[in-house]
Amino acid sequence: MIRLAKTLAVTTALSFVFSAALSQSAQAQTYTVLHNFTNGNDGASPVTGVTVDRGGNLYGTTTAPNYGSIFKLTSQGILSILYTFLGNPGNDGADPEAGLAFGPDGSLYGTTYYGGGTLCRNYVFQIVGCGTAYRLQPPAEVCKSTSCPWLETILNRFNIGVDGTIISSGSLVFDQAGNIYGTTEEGGDRYWGPAYELTPSNGGWAESLVYSFTGHQDGAGPQGVIFDSAGNLYGTTEGYDDAPDDHYGVAFQLVPSGSGWSENVLYTFQNGADGRTPQAPPTLDQQGNLYGSTSSLGTDGAGTVFELSPSGQGWTFNVLYSIPGGISCGPQGALIIDSAGNLYGTTLCAGAHGLGSVFELTYPNWTYVSLHDFDGSDGQNPYGALAFGPNGELYGTTSAGGQNGYGVVFKITQ
Repeated sequence: MIRLAKTLAVTTALSFVFSAALSQSAQAQTYTVLHNFTNGNDGASPVTGVTVDRGGNLYGTTTAPNYGSIFKLTSQGILSILYTFLGNPGNDGADPEAGLAFGPDGSLYGTTYYGGGTLCRNYVFQIVGCGTAYRLQPPAEVCKSTSCPWLETILNRFNIGVDGTIISSGSLVFDQAGNIYGTTEEGGDRYWGPAYELTPSNGGWAESLVYSFTGHQDGAGPQGVIFDSAGNLYGTTEGYDDAPDDHYGVAFQLVPSGSGWSENVLYTFQNGADGRTPQAPPTLDQQGNLYGSTSSLGTDGAGTVFELSPSGQGWTFNVLYSIPGGISCGPQGALIIDSAGNLYGTTLCAGAHGLGSVFELTYPNWTYVSLHDFDGSDGQNPYGALAFGPNGELYGTTSAGGQNGYGVVFKITQ
């Protein structure tokens, strides 16, 4: 399988410079760097976005140094590390590349890309393990310091095997009963990645496979899932080359069917004007339309923003916008949508300086608005999704750049 490399730093030698005529500048927005990572006790290289609580505090992950960490940035701008992964020999996971999610109990839930001590190995970094799913809770007693560690509980250590999975991808989601769903890029009984469920069982959690992708017309390498109100799951796969069935990812639906689940392929990307290799699950609006992105190609090179709308017994696919830039410079994180139907996202290495951007597509005409183009000094190469704050502001991270070169947490107000 040819998997997209998730590089933590993209070369600054990219020099795609686009005419201002290609985008409309947003008015009255303010970009602020909230934290410059130092590669010290605060971590470095965040490749996910942030999760925001009701008080406006931000939670996120870093992938360096060593095996990564989980941080909290208060609304007053104070950053503290909640947990540091031990990698070897801690068996708690390493390299948290998926975003955090609040569970029904108010705890933080997430996954690690490697680690856990199970039967697989990352030979480059000498990390044993196929990744973990974990829960993070605040200490039981009131903390009188800004640096009190939180308690990590391992929910699942992924394995190689028919019923196992490796290399976790995408944020976790919950059903109404509190069961957890996610995906991995590889593994499962057909190896090309499954969607899985974690269910409380005898004081722990039991893993079961929801659907295993075959690597053919149904896709390969799922990138996370979301729920609709009816209990169906939706997601995308990044795809791969498998002649004679070459394709570059699919958008899919998983429907509960008797005692299992069945897959419907909603769209297969063709490596052309429609884009290729989506890297995140779609976003759902109140009318049941799906909005997503591809990371590459389209008519302008750097991917597309697309819509999938229910139509009779099928779905209608439309490209809303084709992003100018270099190949694979498009969005890596999921889009978010506001109450007016406007879409927001980031690009990895598109934008005026070729170092990434933050954009808005305004509903209903899908006019492109550039909210910020990174220039390196203020961050570069954002991988993760944006998040809304309590007052509609936008929060995000970059994996590199900033004052120290190790990434930033930023805010955009409009």
